[in-house]
Amino acid sequence: MKRFAVTLASQLACALPATVPLIEDALLAEPGLLSDCASLTRQLERFVYKPFQAVVEGDLLETALVHGPFIIVIDGLDECEDKRGVKEFIEHLLDFFEEHPSIPLRVLIASRVEQHIRERLETDIVRLGNLDSHSPRKDIEKFIQASFQTAAKRDRVIRAYVRAHGAWPTALDVDKLINHIGGSFVLASTIFKFIVQPATEEDPTTPMDRLPLALEINGLDGLYSQTLARSQHLPHFRKIISTIALLRRALPIVGISALLGIEAFEVIHVLLNLQAIIHVPGSDEEGQVTLCHTSLRDFLASKGRSGCLFVPPTFHLDLSYYCFSSIFERNSGTPVGYGEEYFDDHWRSFVKACNLLTEIEQFKARQPLLVNGVSYHAFLSSLLFYTLLPTGTRLLDDNSYLLTECTKELVLAAQHPDYYVRLWLEKELRYYTSRKYSRNEVQFTEHTYKALQRDLQRASAAIQANFPEVLECLPCSTGVEKNFVFSEVRFMPGINVYNALRWIVARAHFKWEELKIAPRPLLELSIVRSWSPNLAFSFDDDGSTATSESNSD
Repeated sequence: MKRFAVTLASQLACALPATVPLIEDALLAEPGLLSDCASLTRQLERFVYKPFQAVVEGDLLETALVHGPFIIVIDGLDECEDKRGVKEFIEHLLDFFEEHPSIPLRVLIASRVEQHIRERLETDIVRLGNLDSHSPRKDIEKFIQASFQTAAKRDRVIRAYVRAHGAWPTALDVDKLINHIGGSFVLASTIFKFIVQPATEEDPTTPMDRLPLALEINGLDGLYSQTLARSQHLPHFRKIISTIALLRRALPIVGISALLGIEAFEVIHVLLNLQAIIHVPGSDEEGQVTLCHTSLRDFLASKGRSGCLFVPPTFHLDLSYYCFSSIFERNSGTPVGYGEEYFDDHWRSFVKACNLLTEIEQFKARQPLLVNGVSYHAFLSSLLFYTLLPTGTRLLDDNSYLLTECTKELVLAAQHPDYYVRLWLEKELRYYTSRKYSRNEVQFTEHTYKALQRDLQRASAAIQANFPEVLECLPCSTGVEKNFVFSEVRFMPGINVYNALRWIVARAHFKWEELKIAPRPLLELSIVRSWSPNLAFSFDDDGSTATSESNSD
C-alpha cells in the first residue's frame, strides 16, 4: 500500500482539477508525506479526503445531488500483500464515513473473500454484495459481440472475409465461444485478444483460423501456453518473460532492453507475438510493458501449471545482478532508478526462496556477463557481504561461507583494472536495512581467519596495483579498535566491504594474541544493528547496541 494514497490523489486531481492546489499545499506543508515513514492514514487524510471535502461545495455539491455521488473504484484489494496496510485503509475509510455520513462520495471495493478484509467490512455502513450469485453470461455476450464489431472496423482481413463469406463470427460461433469461456471475464478478454492479434512471420494465421483453435484451448493455462509458444523459440525469450514476470514495477521497452543488456528490437520481436496476454506500448521509450492480468504471473510462477515455461524464483538472482550492473552503466537509456531501488530487493527475494550455496555456484558457473557492465565478481562480493547484515533474510548454518566467498569475489573483481570496478569501489549504494535493533552472528575459526588473510593480501595487492588512489585515504586497522562501525550502512561502496574485512582479520588476530590460548579458540563475530543508523561488527559484543567507541568509516 506504499503508493496507494499517492495513486488515489493522482486520480482525484484528474477527476477534480480544483483539488490540485490543495494537494500541492499539503505536500509543501508536510514534505515528509511522501516518505516511507508517513502513515497511510495521514497520507489519505491530507491527499484525498480533505481536498475532496474542500472542493465538493457549491456547483459540485449540486452536481452530486442531481447526478449522484462521486465514486472511487478499488479492484483486487485482496491482491495487495500488505495486509496491515489494507486493514489500516479500511478502518480509516470507515471512520471517515462515520464522521461525514452525508458526503457525496462512495467507495466500491471488488475483492475476493479474505478474512482480514471481510471482518472489517461487516458493518452497518457497508453494503456487501456476492458476485457468485450473479451470472455474467449476458455481460460477456455483449462484450464479445461489441469487441468483434470493433475489430472488424479496424482489420482489413476481417472486412474482406465478411464481404466474401458473410457475418463473422456467426451467431453459432459466438454461442460456442461463450459456452467455452464460462463465467470468466478474464478468459473472455484474453481469448478475444488471442483471436484478433496481428499475424506475424512466425504465426501468419488469421483471426478466422484462430477462432476454432480458441475453442480447443483448455482455460487460461492452455491459452497462456499456446500464446507464449509463439515466441518461445526466439532469442532471449526466457530472460525477457522472466524479467516482466518478476519486476517490482513495470518498465518501458527500452528500460527492459537496457536492464538485460540486449537491443530494444529483440524485446519487441518477442513481445509482438504475445499481445493477447501482455500489454505492449506503442512507443519504445514511453508506456510500460505490463501483464494483461495477474493470473499470467501466477501461471508462470507455478511449475505444475506452466511446465517448461516456469519462471523460477532463482531468476531474482539474475535480476539483482542486472539491476546492480545498471547502476554503473554510462548509457543514458539504462533504468538506473530501477536498479538502485530494487537490486537488493531482488537479492533478498532470491535468498528467501532458494538454496543460496547451490544457486550461487551455478550462477558463477554460467559466468554471466553484461557488455559494458560491472563484473559479476563485484556484484557477488557486495551482496554476499550484505547478506551477513541483519536485514531480515535467513542466513546459513555456517555463515563463514559468506565471509570467505565475499573475499574471494573481492579479489577476482579487484584484479580487473577497468572503469566499472573503479566505480564499484567508490560509488555509494543504497541498501535496505532494518530500522530496529537486530543482530547476526558468525562462528569465526582459525581456518576462516587464514582464508580471509590470504585472500585479503591478494585483494590489497590488486587494488594497490590497479586503483592505488582508492587506498590513499583508508586508515590502517591494527585490530585495537573494539568495533568496526558503518555510520550509515545504506550507503556502502565496495571499498567499505574491503575495509570491514581487513578489520575483521586484524581484530581476530588481536583477540587471539590477547587470549594467548593454543590452539586458537572459536570466536563469535557479532553484527549488530542498533536503533541508530549505525551497524557495528564486534568480537566483544555483550548484546548491547553499537556505541561511539569505534572506528566509524
